[in-house]
Amino acid sequence: MNREAVNFSDTDTALREDVHWLGVVVGDMLREQGGEKLFRLVESVRTAAIAGRDGDSEAATRLCNYVRDLPSFEARELTRAFSSYFQVVNLAERVHRIRRLRAAACDDHNPLDGSVRRCIAELSEQGITLDDLLTSLQTTVLEPVFTAHPTEATRRTLILKWQRVIRYLLQLDAVQLTPTEARRVKQKICTEITSAWQTEEYPAARLTVASERDHVMFYLLDVLYRLVPDFNEEIECTIGNVYGRRPEFSGLLRFGSWVGGDMDGNPNVTPETLRDSLEDHQKQLLRRYRSDLQSLYKLLSQSSSRVSVSDDLQTLIRNYAAEFPAVAECIPHRHRNMPYRQVLRLIGAKLNATMRSERAGYTGSDALAADLETILRSLRANRGNTAGAVEVHRLTVRVRTFGFHLASIDVRQHAKVFQQATGQLLGEAGWLNRPSQQRADRLRKAIEFGERPALDPDPDSAQVLDIFRVIAECQKKHGAEAVQHCILSMTAGADDIFAGLLLARWAGLQDGSGHVPLDFVPLFETLEDLNNADAVMQSLYADEAYRKQLEVRGDCQLVMLGYSDSSKGAGLAASRWALYRAQSRLVAQASEYGVKLHLFHGRGGTVSRGGGKTGRAIGAMPRGSVNGYFRVTEQGEIIDSRYGSTEIALRSLEQAFSATLMATLGTAKSEPTASWLTLMDDIAQVAGTEWRVLVYDNPLFYNFFRTVTPIDVIERLRIGSRPASRSKESGIANLRSIPWVFAWMQNRLLLPGWYGLGTALERACEKFGDALLREAISNWQFFGNLIADVEMVLAKSDLDIAAQYLELASKEDRALFEVIRAEQKRLIRLICQLKGTDRLLQEDPVLARAIVLRNPYVDPMNMMQIDLLKRWRKGGREDDELLHALFSTVKGIAHGMQNTG
Repeated sequence: MNREAVNFSDTDTALREDVHWLGVVVGDMLREQGGEKLFRLVESVRTAAIAGRDGDSEAATRLCNYVRDLPSFEARELTRAFSSYFQVVNLAERVHRIRRLRAAACDDHNPLDGSVRRCIAELSEQGITLDDLLTSLQTTVLEPVFTAHPTEATRRTLILKWQRVIRYLLQLDAVQLTPTEARRVKQKICTEITSAWQTEEYPAARLTVASERDHVMFYLLDVLYRLVPDFNEEIECTIGNVYGRRPEFSGLLRFGSWVGGDMDGNPNVTPETLRDSLEDHQKQLLRRYRSDLQSLYKLLSQSSSRVSVSDDLQTLIRNYAAEFPAVAECIPHRHRNMPYRQVLRLIGAKLNATMRSERAGYTGSDALAADLETILRSLRANRGNTAGAVEVHRLTVRVRTFGFHLASIDVRQHAKVFQQATGQLLGEAGWLNRPSQQRADRLRKAIEFGERPALDPDPDSAQVLDIFRVIAECQKKHGAEAVQHCILSMTAGADDIFAGLLLARWAGLQDGSGHVPLDFVPLFETLEDLNNADAVMQSLYADEAYRKQLEVRGDCQLVMLGYSDSSKGAGLAASRWALYRAQSRLVAQASEYGVKLHLFHGRGGTVSRGGGKTGRAIGAMPRGSVNGYFRVTEQGEIIDSRYGSTEIALRSLEQAFSATLMATLGTAKSEPTASWLTLMDDIAQVAGTEWRVLVYDNPLFYNFFRTVTPIDVIERLRIGSRPASRSKESGIANLRSIPWVFAWMQNRLLLPGWYGLGTALERACEKFGDALLREAISNWQFFGNLIADVEMVLAKSDLDIAAQYLELASKEDRALFEVIRAEQKRLIRLICQLKGTDRLLQEDPVLARAIVLRNPYVDPMNMMQIDLLKRWRKGGREDDELLHALFSTVKGIAHGMQNTG
């Protein structure tokens, strides 16, 4: 994308000032830390890159000369310098976004798109009554699930530094700061930026599961724990303003995690990590509750001589004083006539007993919430609405949201692992070679007649059984919500679910009625599995034993849909369409069987892995597929971008929740016409074929991929506990989707996010005419969202930069690249033609500007990466200094592109 093609607005003065000042800070820091030589090199490279982007061919040549054959240390320092510029620009943009959110919150007349205020107002205009809305909200749930996928290329230490810089920049907006105070805040910013420069970018060792857990818990406890009451209050106040009556809610939000429970392909995740993770969840959460109780203790100083309290509260005090006589005796005499302080001290004692796993502790979080509600009712009945009731209610909302578990941990394992264990324990030779239906019949019989294992477990089977034993232990200690789902990756048949059910029974995970208190969740990932999903569910719904299992679980079936593997296997367009079709069939099928279907969307951070704008993606889903419930994975750098600050996290939750509510209750959504469905069938078929011909059928492609991307560097990055490949075998099919996408992001080709669609659109225009495609883009959210996502990917890609990586390639690779180049040109031409625009992102100038401004700063890092790759590979990939310099380029490009995998 050319700089001249973008209109740079003069309205964002504060952003420009922040970027300029932070750039000066970084420049001064580079002089101090790296010397004048480094600073001058950075400036020379920067000006050459900008001039090169503006069409100066001599400047482009100078750029290549500047970065060629640099000693590894200098290359690393230069890359880190550019990465530092990116970081401060990213921070300035995030701060400016917060400014705009705050300004919008003060505008009662023009609520933001995707906000709760806009959503509730539109529902009211569409004729949705208050009763309809409240009924729907009783069962509406938004549940982000944080995963440990290794796509966050910034270590947590640095993330915390950048978050502090954000807070300091926002402090500078405060008009009441004196010059001395402002100078002190700026000094703190300089300190954080300089200490970040002096901090190693990547960990000295591969991240452990415990490290990943700490990373996720930061967002859960330091951001989301604080804002959950604000989220509820925004909904409650908005309903009150629009409908005239303010309700109260809890349970609108739930949070999940895969950290400690995602065992699929990760030998570092075990039953022990599940136990340890939930222990840590509870310990850290109860400490927060205790801190909040102490704050309430200071606040609620009401004296019985001044106000009355309820009989229920007095009863609670008497009961707990009898239960904890030593604590009651230690309450200061001056507080004996302060009933709220008395009860809070005693509730604190019961919470402490819970933390020590004593019998006197709470049996569950509902009991703590009930005690808080007793206090709340007493306050409201005795003139306490403005004397502490609000703060008690806020803690109650937190307890109702987070329970004693903080976030429910999903257990995920490959279906084949469960099949191997059942085959071994049944003593059935050749178990994995049997047809799926035959295995299902045998497992159904074992469940029906209560068979016990025929053989003692081998070590692998013993660990599988231990998974379910630990689940039982954790449910008993932390509550049923602590572990609710067992996800089976690569589910291919009903036998995979039956295997999990049988193993759980053998491990003793059963309630008093003999039922397994766990949801078994099929995960349909590949294109073939998505197309076969309804057939698998048909086998389950038609099975009497499984229906009994569903009945005790509320006749609710959770099905997980994988975006990554289907996209890697079939290309973006075919994957998106298979997901849409699968959802439509599953919704209709569940309705036929009287089952409440909940869908769990395994979306990644990038468009090719299901990423993109969440609200827009929800609106693009088929009618009935949301139905008041939206559960979605949050991964890698997306976690920090959406939940790194309370303001942005609140906005992210609002957008997803509003889209969920609108998809459930809204009446404005139009159904796709038969001609649109036929059109998309054709596009998906052609695009999928083009993808497979290039990626899987061309024998040269795998070597091309490993040559023109830094995949060999990414495989050595220590940014997660999970290996880059599922096994030691080579090939694209064996490589995980995350490093696959990460590699294409690095060389700026972004192939998985668009390839195949150009030919598909061209043939569709020939077959159906441009008018039908324009109609679908404008009126069908699914198709419009697909085109918008691809347009964004194309705008971020750069084939001229990608072509530079051909220096590493053979003549055959160059021929393959020309095929790719032709497909991208075709696709860009057709998107502009169909949308009636002259260039990509013409309708999104803010994003277009951000990309254009970053390009000249990413370019030098790409040039250095190419040069370093050439030297490192030539030396047999043995030079650690060159490797560390390459690590810096990978991280720097990731910062500039604001995406990894």
